[in-house]
Amino acid sequence: MSDLDTKPTVPAGDGTAAGGLVNPATNRFTSWLTHILSDLGKNGIFIALLLVVVFFAVITDGILLRPQNISNLIVQNGYILVLAIGMVMVIIAGHIDLSVGSVAAFVGAVSGVFAVQMQMPWWIAIILSLAIGALVGVWQGFWIAYVGIPAFIVTLAGMLIFRGLALVVLGNANIGSFPAEYRALGNGFLNDVFGDFPIDPLTLGIGVIAVVGLVVQQVRTRLGRQKYGQDTEPFPWFVAKLVLIIAGIGFFVYALAAYKGIPVTLIVLAVLVLVYGIVMNRSVFGRHIYAIGGNRHAAELSGIKTRKVDFFLFVNMGFLAALAGLIFTARLNLAGPKAGDGFELEAISAAFIGGAAVQGGVGTIGGAIIGGLIIGVLNNGMSIIGLGIEWQQAVKGLVLLLAVAFDVYNKRRSGGR
Repeated sequence: MSDLDTKPTVPAGDGTAAGGLVNPATNRFTSWLTHILSDLGKNGIFIALLLVVVFFAVITDGILLRPQNISNLIVQNGYILVLAIGMVMVIIAGHIDLSVGSVAAFVGAVSGVFAVQMQMPWWIAIILSLAIGALVGVWQGFWIAYVGIPAFIVTLAGMLIFRGLALVVLGNANIGSFPAEYRALGNGFLNDVFGDFPIDPLTLGIGVIAVVGLVVQQVRTRLGRQKYGQDTEPFPWFVAKLVLIIAGIGFFVYALAAYKGIPVTLIVLAVLVLVYGIVMNRSVFGRHIYAIGGNRHAAELSGIKTRKVDFFLFVNMGFLAALAGLIFTARLNLAGPKAGDGFELEAISAAFIGGAAVQGGVGTIGGAIIGGLIIGVLNNGMSIIGLGIEWQQAVKGLVLLLAVAFDVYNKRRSGGR
């Protein structure tokens, strides 16, 4: 018998069958495990939000998850989430904006002059205030995009300029109270449309529509990937993940329905997330923002008008800062000199905690929203347990540092590969 007639003997076990053939069941399990770990890595920020919620739910004996607290989480942090949407776009393009808090305070003060002192109709006051915010963005965008001054310097100057202008407009005093329709932007709820019920049926109905839309979108995406032969996650994991998301949405919607219904602030946020999600993922402008953040020089060589993109980024940021200022002023029913303090730090923190890269080119609207929610849960949870403001600041600073350190670590690991 020649050597060619002999076959190597491979012991069965450890995922192999006799004759060296790999066990299909082991292959399948390994593939599933790889998919799940990869999916968990991609959704790490969402898992972090869940862990923070669970942690504070435990140490507050469930107070955090009461319907009123869940509703307050959106109402009290709406301005952060609005600012985070604009800030993450600015950061993706490789810039920063330190002026958003001052711009929000300035626009809030101007809206007070319009709506209270000049007694304009509330809707005209809001439109004019948003237009002024956009003009502030035009001012800063011009210096950044066409004069070439770094955004850090321009917006640092803007932080001082518009804080001073806010004090000038207010005369170093408070302005209030605002019309009821104006206040609804920060404190209003959509409820009792079908009558007074313990559990608002309109909120539940909108929640059902949202769940159905999510399921249809997820199924269509999966079928589309399969149609084009792309890799898809294991079906059991797909179903399990979908069930968990639906359960989370269901709990959130039920809590809103049991309290006062859907906050107007949440409606504004939902519209913004939908619109800006489409802009960043499906529009040429959004693709250009990612390209500029990834490599500005290469983007210029490819024909992208980088100055124009930078200009409109800051016009948009001015508009969203104005909207955040209106929401904050409406919630307090007051335009005051201290409004906007620290807004820029919270917006920047939300963007970075949500996965935006320090160097630019990476980030998502959804990630920024989740980052803002993490900050909101931290604020709410630490207030419930009676933690002092000094410790609250320290904890939020530590969370931001760890989030950026994690991003840097991932970049280095990817570079090593």
